[in-house]
Amino acid sequence: MTTVITYGTFDLFHFGHLELLKRAAAYGDRLIVVLSTDEFNLQKNKISRQPYDLRKQNLECIKFVSLVIPENNWEQKENDIKTHHVNTLVMGDDWNGKFDYLMPLCKVIYLPRTPGISSSILKEIENNKS
Repeated sequence: MTTVITYGTFDLFHFGHLELLKRAAAYGDRLIVVLSTDEFNLQKNKISRQPYDLRKQNLECIKFVSLVIPENNWEQKENDIKTHHVNTLVMGDDWNGKFDYLMPLCKVIYLPRTPGISSSILKEIENNKS
């Protein structure tokens, strides 16, 4: 069984998120999504519009997502890869090169983001309506 892992906040879930997850899932038999907790987002100076539990429920409804686990810190990736016997790490290309240090443990793939959509764009639109 080939296991793929990806990381993210997945706030204001949108088509771009779905496309990234679908493309990531195509690299294996099992997709693990590691979801940033609200506390970890605060450490990254990010505030999610939706709480962790709701974001987790949204991801768990997707048929090709096998498991959702919390991301509590930057350092946990190596342990996640070993613990879950991960073959491939998939991330958006905005992280290009940042996780190459994990290549001795697994394959690392950076996928292009879906053009024209992002949580940042949605938040900006939301703020402009206020």
